[in-house]
Amino acid sequence: MEFKKVDCSICAVFVVVLVLCTGLVSGGDIVHQDDIAPSRPGCSNNFVLVKVPIWVDGIEVTEFVGVGARFGPTLESKEKRANQTRLAFADPPDCCSTPRNKLTGEAILVHRGNCSFTTKANVAEDAGASAILIINNQTELFKMVCEPHEHDLDIGIPAIMLPQHAGTSLIKFLGNSSSVSVQLYSPKRPMVDVAEVFLWLMAVATILCASYWSAWRAREAAIEQDKLLKDGSNECNVTEGSRSGVVLEINIISAVLFVVVASCFLIMLYKLMSSWFIEVLVVLFAIGGVEGLQTCLVALLSCFRWFERFGQSYIKIPFLGPVSYLTLAISPFCIAFAVLWAVYRHISFAWIGQDILGIALIITVLQVVQIPNLKVGTVLLSCSLLYDLFWVFLSKSLFHKSVMIVVARGDKSGEDGIPMLLKIPRLFDPWHGYSIIGFGDIILPGLLVAFSLRYDWLCNKRLRDGYFLWAMLAYGLGLLTTYVALNLMDGHGQPALLYIVPFTLGTFLTLGKQRGDLKHLWTRGEPDRPCPHVRLQPE
Repeated sequence: MEFKKVDCSICAVFVVVLVLCTGLVSGGDIVHQDDIAPSRPGCSNNFVLVKVPIWVDGIEVTEFVGVGARFGPTLESKEKRANQTRLAFADPPDCCSTPRNKLTGEAILVHRGNCSFTTKANVAEDAGASAILIINNQTELFKMVCEPHEHDLDIGIPAIMLPQHAGTSLIKFLGNSSSVSVQLYSPKRPMVDVAEVFLWLMAVATILCASYWSAWRAREAAIEQDKLLKDGSNECNVTEGSRSGVVLEINIISAVLFVVVASCFLIMLYKLMSSWFIEVLVVLFAIGGVEGLQTCLVALLSCFRWFERFGQSYIKIPFLGPVSYLTLAISPFCIAFAVLWAVYRHISFAWIGQDILGIALIITVLQVVQIPNLKVGTVLLSCSLLYDLFWVFLSKSLFHKSVMIVVARGDKSGEDGIPMLLKIPRLFDPWHGYSIIGFGDIILPGLLVAFSLRYDWLCNKRLRDGYFLWAMLAYGLGLLTTYVALNLMDGHGQPALLYIVPFTLGTFLTLGKQRGDLKHLWTRGEPDRPCPHVRLQPE
């Protein structure tokens, strides 16, 4: 009775969470290619992020991040090899004409505007500057490109764009008659960060746990049905109806509608992305996290003899119905955990609480939501793949930005990203940040993997002869391929389903065809259970 109540509430949360979940693996971009900006000899650099540590009177006080220009020499990647250079403010400030102040190898700080970026760089180089730092007139960074008529440029000093607040701080330091020095370097990201390894393990372990729990529930339901049939009941449909009351089975129509609804929600997120909207998402995520954590803890503790009696004893509560004493005891802890995470989510180790709530929610969703056969799974994953590809890559042509990446990072919201993500800090990355994976990259293929184990158990298949082992290996390999592509692309966000779906779905379809089970998997998804009695004793 109570289990159905919990499942119904989770189903409502699932609809919200799944349409908001992103299908993205990201490590944060440090190199930006640009196919639109003009590229020609002397103007063909990639746009790289640049670290700019600041020293005032010999003491390092802060560090800013800028972006390198399309033109000029490439920057040093090692901090110890980058020279510390004295900073001077241009006079006139726009550096569109020869500066009045004499330069002897200083880096020159200038305002944006009144002439082209290349003109400023040429004037600064001719005046004796060793680098030019251009202050943007906006908070965001801007890509500095060459003019269409400029060819064969030979600019010998690096040009860096700084955000507006960085320029304000530097001008203040210089105005205090202080000695200000800067260092310019663009460190490269390590090929593999330990965060990606742990994130891979988290995703695989989450699907593994959810699959075994889902298969165990399916086996218990089948055994219960078997007992009812043995007692003389000839109405198989009654039992099937009771089983459907505790799970939400996806059909083909809902699989297609998912993509449509998810796309609408994604556009809404993109258009309404702000601090208040992130707060709404945090509340929704916290509610789902409480439900997920409570469900997982109750199921886990009920396995122990000490708590079994409390899990089977119920009290009737108005508006909630029968609730077990174990649930009542655990609920305050789950609520307090989610509230503490929401309040202190900006502290350095808050990602641990977010991951715990997220994993619990994902596992619970994979118990409640199921695909009935391989046909529905194929439609769902195929549509999700197209959804991922469009909103990560093709949406740039309509919105001038990758909608999925903007939403996942939480741009313009003042936050590190939406909460519907698993993330781990990049401990050995000089750029720091987080490696992330969207809930969709775990839940959607997880539905297929969990289906494979339910099928194996109900068919009494051994591990090697079944489908679960190979589906699990295919998922792990597909996610590993995603991280390889992520690092080859210098940290650009990747649609993980682009790699996961061909591995998992392709493996399942190939094995099913080779073993002659494809027709059965495609339509029924479970073994025939004739009335009045079938003996079920899985290994």
